[in-house]
Amino acid sequence: MFVPVISGLIDRRILVNYRFDSKVIEPLMPAPFRPLLVKGRAIAGICLIRLKQVRPRLLPAWMGLQSENAAHRIAVEWDDETGVRTGVYVPRRDSSSRLNALIGGRWFPGVQHLARFQVTETAKHLSVRLDSVDGQTHVLVEGTVATHLPETSVFSSISDASQFFRNGAVGYSATRTPGVYDGMELETDVWKVEPLAVERVESSWISNERLFPAGSVEFDSALLMRGIPHEWKSRPRITDGDCCAGNVRK
Repeated sequence: MFVPVISGLIDRRILVNYRFDSKVIEPLMPAPFRPLLVKGRAIAGICLIRLKQVRPRLLPAWMGLQSENAAHRIAVEWDDETGVRTGVYVPRRDSSSRLNALIGGRWFPGVQHLARFQVTETAKHLSVRLDSVDGQTHVLVEGTVATHLPETSVFSSISDASQFFRNGAVGYSATRTPGVYDGMELETDVWKVEPLAVERVESSWISNERLFPAGSVEFDSALLMRGIPHEWKSRPRITDGDCCAGNVRK
């Protein structure tokens, strides 16, 4: 599908990260993706992002739209004709925008599900809750801006974590066609994160013991981004058969 370059502002983005036994993550990912490991552990989690001024790049900012959005995502790598690539695989997207839910997977990359969001935030404290209309997704994150990552994190420093997630700017999402994945890349001139000390976190996906048996997943860390101008650019679709041969299909 043809998608124009989309400009906007990341008003607020929370990345809640978990460490997983790679053996429980692998069955959830279609070919050609495989877990991107950090110190032997797969990394997956939740992205909660409020976008503002979202519009085709040639339009003025005042014409842009605003929405709350969520993605459950897994850090992955895959092979193409240039070598090994890194990014994220997104099995589920939710949005407060009826427009996003309507066009997602049809005229815009990635299927999106309509959800209700409840947000309370100050300069130091944030609380975001979402419940999808179809009853499949529940997320609640509450936290306070911090100065350091948990000592148990697999990331050795804030800089280390920041670079890891910046390298995951390309995301592939499931489409309505089995074995076909839509791609989008996030581009920013500024990339700034700060730690978020999580006081409460709930996720219907991560707490599903049919997917993740007890002991196979541990909370790692959370990061916060605010006030980041950005652009979304579409990337060639990947199909499970084509990519295994080192090719992609547009």
